[in-house]
Amino acid sequence: MNGQPEVAALVRRWMEKATNDLRNAEHTLLLADDCPYDTVCFHAQQCVEKCLKAVLVREQTAFPKTHDLEELSLLLPESFARPASVEEMARLTPYGTSFRYPDDWRPVTRDEAEWSVGVARRVREAIDSWLRDRLN
Repeated sequence: MNGQPEVAALVRRWMEKATNDLRNAEHTLLLADDCPYDTVCFHAQQCVEKCLKAVLVREQTAFPKTHDLEELSLLLPESFARPASVEEMARLTPYGTSFRYPDDWRPVTRDEAEWSVGVARRVREAIDSWLRDRLN
């Protein structure tokens, strides 16, 4: 990123926030029976969203203010090896939007929460690795 330390710093901040969301999801999942699974899924979705936005910032690609992971993933560079499928993105997206409010709420299962954290981990690790090679 020749001569653009401010872009690199912003990318790092996006990844720091993504990592915090993942840590929050993982920690909350430890609550077992008292676990608010919808909150776990929300933070997993937020982790993935912020990771995708970090890549877009690094690539200096404009993106809309959206929580739609499919839409964001379609903006990624063609050469970028996507760490999650379009189907996984579509499945995660509602946790960042409709599951946040009581009108569209439905109970979320532990299996859903564990799945969402697994996807978030995979995405964060892959993007962190990809960025590490490009931010130095």
